[in-house]
Amino acid sequence: MKILIIGSMGFIGQHLFRYFSEKDNEVWGADIVYDYINKDRFFLIDASKSDYNSVFQFTEYNLCVNCSGAANVPASLKNPLHDYSLNTINVFSILEAIRKYQPACKFINLSSAAVYGNPKHLPVREDSIPGPLSPYGFHKLQAEQICKEFYDLYNIRTCSLRIFSVYGPGLKKQIFWDLYSKAKSGVPFSLFGTGNESRDYIFILDLVKVIELVARHSAFSADVINVANGEEIMIKNAVSIFFGLFDHEIRYSFSGETREGDPVNWVADITKLVSYGYRPAFTIEKGLEYYYKWVINE
Repeated sequence: MKILIIGSMGFIGQHLFRYFSEKDNEVWGADIVYDYINKDRFFLIDASKSDYNSVFQFTEYNLCVNCSGAANVPASLKNPLHDYSLNTINVFSILEAIRKYQPACKFINLSSAAVYGNPKHLPVREDSIPGPLSPYGFHKLQAEQICKEFYDLYNIRTCSLRIFSVYGPGLKKQIFWDLYSKAKSGVPFSLFGTGNESRDYIFILDLVKVIELVARHSAFSADVINVANGEEIMIKNAVSIFFGLFDHEIRYSFSGETREGDPVNWVADITKLVSYGYRPAFTIEKGLEYYYKWVINE
């Protein structure tokens, strides 16, 4: 299979590029940062003017996976236009190039569980009513609508993956990187929330397998699919598991303060994903052990 990964230098993109390459696919990359290793199969994208015509005009692909965009809720609240450009306009630009030059190319867009906000019922299903709490969540939802637009009007085969809390080696942001950075100081610190908030975590190596399963089994009829492990884990428990890997005591507390844009409780209904054959290989304990081994060497 001939696969294009847009955002191939990012956290998910790098793992996905490696995974598909090891499966004997012909994998191409595209990003705003130059990739010297895979320069023969790489497109450098102008960050100020994302023009994908040249990417699709002369090279044919069976599948395009969009791993590009911003993934920072606080930043989206401070600069919503920048977030909109990266997470919404960018998706339209990619699909427009596919429409013009390669209408047979399947398209997977990485969306986010942020489209749900604070769901009224758990586990949250794909047909639950969205309720974003941040520009990031709104823009990811709008990108899903763009995928539906191109499927409904132009028969471009699209699929949106609502990814919950992904983590793993290479991720230098979000909760576990933040915990590691705070723990290094050796002084007591506080964390947002009460610790009773919950997330549905998925390890990066499980995520790349999910994307492969979706590529094989999705109908690509503007599908929307939850991507998680279907397990609700309290933040306080995730923190305890991670800090339990350190060789010294770490003193911390929860401030009780909420952060704008953050949901309270999340757990996904992954019935659709399981029907594709998904079975997680990494528990939170095993995944965090892998992450810890990586992060202490960074």
